[in-house]
Amino acid sequence: MSELCRLHTEDLVAFHQRATERYTAYAKLGLRLDLTRGKPSSEQLDLSNALLELPGRTDHISTEGGDCRNYYGDLRGLPEARALFSGMLGAPVEQCLVGGNSSLALMHDAIVYALLHGVPESRAAWSAEGPIAFLCPSPGYDRHFAICEAYGIRMIPVALTGHGPDMAMVERLVGDDPNIKGMWCVPKYSNPTGEIYSDETVERLASMRTAAPDFRLFWDNAYAVHHLTEKRHDIANIIDACARHGHADRALVFASTSKITFAGAGLALFAGSKENLSWFTRHMGRRTIGADKLNQLRHVRMLRDAQGLAALMERHRQLLVPKFRAVDEIFAELLGGTGAASWTKPEGGYFVSLNVAQGCAKRVVELGRAAGIAMVSAGQTFPYGRDPQDSNIRIAPSFAPVAEVKEAARGVALSALRAAAEKLLGERGVTPNQADRK
Repeated sequence: MSELCRLHTEDLVAFHQRATERYTAYAKLGLRLDLTRGKPSSEQLDLSNALLELPGRTDHISTEGGDCRNYYGDLRGLPEARALFSGMLGAPVEQCLVGGNSSLALMHDAIVYALLHGVPESRAAWSAEGPIAFLCPSPGYDRHFAICEAYGIRMIPVALTGHGPDMAMVERLVGDDPNIKGMWCVPKYSNPTGEIYSDETVERLASMRTAAPDFRLFWDNAYAVHHLTEKRHDIANIIDACARHGHADRALVFASTSKITFAGAGLALFAGSKENLSWFTRHMGRRTIGADKLNQLRHVRMLRDAQGLAALMERHRQLLVPKFRAVDEIFAELLGGTGAASWTKPEGGYFVSLNVAQGCAKRVVELGRAAGIAMVSAGQTFPYGRDPQDSNIRIAPSFAPVAEVKEAARGVALSALRAAAEKLLGERGVTPNQADRK
């Protein structure tokens, strides 16, 4: 906030008055806008409407001759569905699983199985070893953190560097503390920062010494094919890297088609070592006979192969790019050069990470909501909902039409300007009410 800090108090008072007037005029518009969750738009969902007619009244037989309407097949899913997504998961077909419609459910189940039974290298169930902990790169995905909080898993925030988590911190923590059993990772186009893990980061995660012999990387590659530029970023293969360094069982890889086809009726994906797959399906088999194989079959029929998947994601990209461009343009116009905020320009994924002036995120959200903008709570991108800097806000531009995205971004920017000016005036002993009277 150095630019605003350099203003003389009289100039800062004038800046605050202008910001307040612009915010007030915006709030009087009575808009109702939503920037909360990263949901696909209706136009994106329409791209997969062919699924509603597939696999058809008579096309219900898999390549191995099984009737997908019936109890049938192994828990890992249809071979053709596993083959379709094995490249996306970075694992051989025999080490892939296609489950229900939610990768979050698979992550939840993996945590519960480990707490109740341990994982292949465990001496006992995780819950029997006393309080355990997970490393949580932050800002991160609130639903990861919610799983940990629900089961009493202590969360340790780890800073992000632009190329992944602070590996010096990670290596020190996991090397010293046997109670640290896992780490959440969104390695590509991270939620919400758009982080892309570097090859060096992946290598260090795969090779690092851990005090817990049964340490696990929960590798949520949710945005593996969700590009926003013409450059298709690739990350190093974590399963191969772990095997190469003698830790074949370290990575549990998750993904889904939730932002590829239908968000509520897609496919959940899982991959890992042969030991991990055997462990997961053994426990999974006690709660289900198998996932919806008709849904797996209809996805195979529509997407067909990796080229079909890539073509669909290009159509998603064309719908998303104007919305992300709108956010960047509005923020640049209103916030650029003020020092009141900085923001990411992601090359993939579903979010823009906005960092407002330190100590102002809660106030910005409060002002935004008062002006009709639905926003996630400040702190939601950190464990326990506590952002130590009170500065990060996740912006989700995907769902609303471009015109609404522009208006919402404008309201957020005006809220950020007003909040920053209020904070600086307060630090100089001038309350907003006093400023308004000057």
